[in-house]
Amino acid sequence: MKVKTILVSQPEPKVENSPYLQLIEKQKVKIDFRPFIHVEGVDAKEVRQQKIDLNNFTAIILTSRNAVDHFFRIAEEMRFKVPDTMKYFCQSEAVAYYLQKYVVYRKRKIYVGKRTFQDLSVIIKKYKDETFLLPSSDKLKPIVPEILDELSVAWTRATLYKTVISDLSDLRNVYYDILVFFSPSGIQSLFENFPDFEQNDTRIAVFGNTTVKEANNKGLRIDIQAPTPETPSMTMALEKYISQANKK
Repeated sequence: MKVKTILVSQPEPKVENSPYLQLIEKQKVKIDFRPFIHVEGVDAKEVRQQKIDLNNFTAIILTSRNAVDHFFRIAEEMRFKVPDTMKYFCQSEAVAYYLQKYVVYRKRKIYVGKRTFQDLSVIIKKYKDETFLLPSSDKLKPIVPEILDELSVAWTRATLYKTVISDLSDLRNVYYDILVFFSPSGIQSLFENFPDFEQNDTRIAVFGNTTVKEANNKGLRIDIQAPTPETPSMTMALEKYISQANKK
């Protein structure tokens, strides 16, 4: 069956040269973006209940832009002035670059990993005398605490925001040829909103092993999968599939 419409379960990219725009132009398909999950911050009272005192930390581990936003939000709510001596360990260059929204980059001690948490752990290992705070959501990849424990550093997790299922009720009678998922939470949101969902001719595209696992758990048929050696990005996987499907 030919592909004409795609729903991506994420916010629309804000960059002008998004690969999705190129996909729309090249394959003449309609792509809509809709977050199936969203993030809500927890308040300062809830953070205090976790026995978090921001004065106790000399370094912050930042794994995402959300972690950056919510750390500084909570610091402001708690009237905590982040000291200039604070060290920031950022998982990727994108996170480090985003940190400039809150701090003067050249005046701070900022350490940057290449891409994965394993990459960052190599740097963290060199600073065993620091006391680390890990701002996170209520859903944290198990590998992160495992790695930090293996490093034998002093660290504390602070749940500063939560992943919440979005209301998708307005999509009940809207059908797409392909649904694209990037996390297990996105698939959980689909079934939370539509418990009676039947895949039928809808193609399912998934990114990452944990998303594949959740799709299988829910009995979905996976038609498009990324990353693979041949298609390392979702847009490349979509283009390959659409080219073949629409050729028939």
